[in-house]
Amino acid sequence: MTTLDPAMAPRAPVPATEGHVMAVASGKGGVGKTWFAITLSHALSKRGLNVLLFDGDLGLANIDIQLGLMPDRDLGSVVAGKLTLNQAATRFSAGGFDVVAGRSGSGSLANIPPSRLQLVADDLLLMARGYDRVILDLGAGVEKAVRQLARTASTILVVTSDEPTALTDAYAFIKITAIERPDTDIRVVVNAANSTREGERTYSTLLKACQGFLRIAPPLAGVVRRDTRVRESIRNQTPLLTRYPNSEAALDVEALAERLLAD
Repeated sequence: MTTLDPAMAPRAPVPATEGHVMAVASGKGGVGKTWFAITLSHALSKRGLNVLLFDGDLGLANIDIQLGLMPDRDLGSVVAGKLTLNQAATRFSAGGFDVVAGRSGSGSLANIPPSRLQLVADDLLLMARGYDRVILDLGAGVEKAVRQLARTASTILVVTSDEPTALTDAYAFIKITAIERPDTDIRVVVNAANSTREGERTYSTLLKACQGFLRIAPPLAGVVRRDTRVRESIRNQTPLLTRYPNSEAALDVEALAERLLAD
């Protein structure tokens, strides 16, 4: 008989009154997942919400790099037992939200034991009660550590693009999540679309696969249009909503944030 690892056991969704945890995931890297998590956090904070952005990409953490932060406290210190999760939070004043940074560039957290990772996940749920929203930037892929952290979230935004590999890997993530946690609120974000209509067509392709093989229909959270200013803002380590607030991609994420709050 197979014994279920307690650290991998499903957990109940977090009530919104205790701090709604929303994970940002992708089947593969390179689709703009971290940029989207940062920009969504900024958009929500602009609407008066108290927001925490948590870098859960244990192997390739880079939120601090994209924001130009040099935190002296990060998730590595928490895992090592030197700090509590609350103590590791850094205020990103330019965006109006808090950040728990990963250990960028080292990959030292990629092989964290499941039992230790579960302690971090439990602490995150407790910490979430002090926030209106927690945005959890997951690592790309479907590894156990990614799925384990994803279980802290009641909503998962799966970011994809029109590339065939991105769609295939997004489908794989949705499939595994739907099998392990059938009641999870999964939504799709199409990033770097040539137009809103093209993004909707990309979503339709993914939706047909989900309906045909999984018998589920994850809704479209939104389409973010391809925008050269995104790369410029990342290169300048400045949030898009600060540097180019009226750009197409900025307006798309702002609209997406509004829809999320309306649900």
